[in-house]
Amino acid sequence: MTDYEWQPTADYIENANVTRLGRSNGLETLPELRARSVADIGWYWNAVVTDLGLPFRTPYEEVVDVSAGIERPEWFTGSTMNIVDACLTRWQTPQHAEKVAVAHEAEDGTVTKLTYRELAEKAAAIAAGLSSLGVKRGDPVALFLPMIPEAVIACYAIASLGAIIVPLFSGFAPSAIAARIHDAGAVAVIVADGTLRRHRRVEMKRLLDEAVASCPSVQHVIVVENVGGETPASTLDIAWNTLLETSTPPGEALGVSATETLLLAYTSGTTGKPKGAIHTHAGFLVKTASEVAYSFDVGPDGVFCWITDMGWIMGPLSIFGTHANGATLVLYEGSPDVPDIDRLWALVQAHRVTMLGVSPTLIRTLRAANSTTYADYDLSSVHVLGSTGEPWDPSAYEWLAVEVFGDRVPIINFSGGTEVGGSFLAPYPVESIRSCSLGGPSLGMDVDVVDANGDSVRGEVGELVCRQPWPAMTRGIWKDDARYLDAYWNTFPGLWHHGDFALVDDGQWFILGRSDDVMNVAGKRLAPAEVESVLITHPAVVEAAAVGVPDSTKGETVWAFWVPRASSTEDVSDELRALVASELGKPFAPSLVRRVSQLPKTRSQKIMRRAVRAAALNLPQGDLSGAENPDAVDEIARAVGSQTTK
Repeated sequence: MTDYEWQPTADYIENANVTRLGRSNGLETLPELRARSVADIGWYWNAVVTDLGLPFRTPYEEVVDVSAGIERPEWFTGSTMNIVDACLTRWQTPQHAEKVAVAHEAEDGTVTKLTYRELAEKAAAIAAGLSSLGVKRGDPVALFLPMIPEAVIACYAIASLGAIIVPLFSGFAPSAIAARIHDAGAVAVIVADGTLRRHRRVEMKRLLDEAVASCPSVQHVIVVENVGGETPASTLDIAWNTLLETSTPPGEALGVSATETLLLAYTSGTTGKPKGAIHTHAGFLVKTASEVAYSFDVGPDGVFCWITDMGWIMGPLSIFGTHANGATLVLYEGSPDVPDIDRLWALVQAHRVTMLGVSPTLIRTLRAANSTTYADYDLSSVHVLGSTGEPWDPSAYEWLAVEVFGDRVPIINFSGGTEVGGSFLAPYPVESIRSCSLGGPSLGMDVDVVDANGDSVRGEVGELVCRQPWPAMTRGIWKDDARYLDAYWNTFPGLWHHGDFALVDDGQWFILGRSDDVMNVAGKRLAPAEVESVLITHPAVVEAAAVGVPDSTKGETVWAFWVPRASSTEDVSDELRALVASELGKPFAPSLVRRVSQLPKTRSQKIMRRAVRAAALNLPQGDLSGAENPDAVDEIARAVGSQTTK
């Protein structure tokens, strides 16, 4: 770890949303607020609702009721509401209605904007159209859409009916689409005719038609004309514009129970069918609104942009969290390095982005280009940088924080997940943040690091758990309660087991990767991030993946795969093996190191380590539906060749 540390200025602290929250409750410092937020979780989440003015139609009687057990909490009991009230309806005032709610930029540079008034009107019209098709409260409706305004409109339209949003990753193949639609029992699907990525047309409607052929629950397919041209038609099809023009007068959003299901967020795994995490209107609203307001310090004047996809939890979080705070949401549809690596900086300048969300892998790619053209763009609007999904390495982290942004903005590196509905861990802009750190527990999140016996540990690697519930905690796995209990509660009874290895070092928290990715080398647990962070310090390496494979002597040994910088032609695999031995110790030196041109990653740029391991060992690869570049898996297998373990 390096000595770099973000230090907030007095102005930063004074004007932060989280400072307002604390002071309005008689708390002057973040440590005081953190402590009280978990000493009394009911007090904290009620304070959030009050501070952010989140509307409930019928007031709640109790913030949280855990009488049925920590696994089955009831939040905001006795209340009614609709997430649309907080995100759209309350902003229909003369002062706010004409503010930009959504700004969309396509890969070709085309920009589309919707005001809060226009967004509310279109959402109401689509809701009326869906209702005319028979879509009603409790019906799942799938979204197979890129990051376009229609995705936002559709979310609010579905929610306003009390129906259930089922967002799907825009890069899915037909089998993956079908698996999720079938599991959800979706009665309708909203799909784009296509999208452009790296100048190539992706035929989304054709992919969906193939999937829907095996999904008898689907009664309607609503088609958004996004790129135009010929699109195959079916008897289930109805045009999006037809729904917009429905003659049915739009009504107000339906009042539903606070615990009504809002969306099913599907997670991908390497084995077993995908899990549909259940999120509710009140729970998802309160958690995402608090993340955007306090972690990312966004208010009504903010402009929030995260390079993501509707199929990842950051898609819905970006939509509802941004609009719950009355801010502007910037959507980017396409690859963030098209037409060149300056696209990200150009996006910031054009839309005056105040909160920019990126992945470590994307930043490593930009840094590897050895370009300084970021200096040609006006990045002064950026107030906070956001990051999630994978561990940072100090060189990329500090390049972004210091070289690009001049050490004037914090990196809010936060960690949570689909089932969490937001973050477990996150720093806040008002505190010092060490390089690559996750800061500490998110407000209201009673997280801990424990050993195999469930006892707290500090200064050593352990399992990440949570000791108390939170509003956006998934209410279960859709149609599979036993799987819900087994996945999160049975490992440490009474504790939520998240499946990540973590370390608390001198008060700062670090995630070291999925615990099922962690290697056991000669009796010592070794996280992939520990090896990878050494490998990418070599000037020839832009990114790397480390996996554990069976070994007759050590139990497991390390295999490593690395991607060279564009300027590097030399195979430095032997140097890398020696580097790991020098930094971590000889027992942890990889027994196999291979150069490859790419690593398999998700669209959000997470490295798929389990896919790497499966390819290396010629094992079943499991679900690769979320892979951005599945051909990388075959390259891993070829790179290993006939190599066998000892």
